[in-house]
Amino acid sequence: MAVLHTILTIVFVIICVALAVLVLMQEGKSEGLGALAGGNSDTYWGQNKARSREGRIERITRILAALFFILAIVLNLKIFG
Repeated sequence: MAVLHTILTIVFVIICVALAVLVLMQEGKSEGLGALAGGNSDTYWGQNKARSREGRIERITRILAALFFILAIVLNLKIFG
């Protein structure tokens, strides 16, 4: 069990570093108060955002965040102690 705990801890640290890098790579949301006044989100960029680099980064960030929380819970279970 100690080997599994060590491997999961190493994977957890790698996910933490990757998550920090991906969050820093993301662009700021420049909508500001324009979104409150009914900003136009039906632009070409808004419709095709999922296919862009920013869309991929957001999707990967969500996946890594989910893995982060799952591994944090698993590593804190008492099965390794």
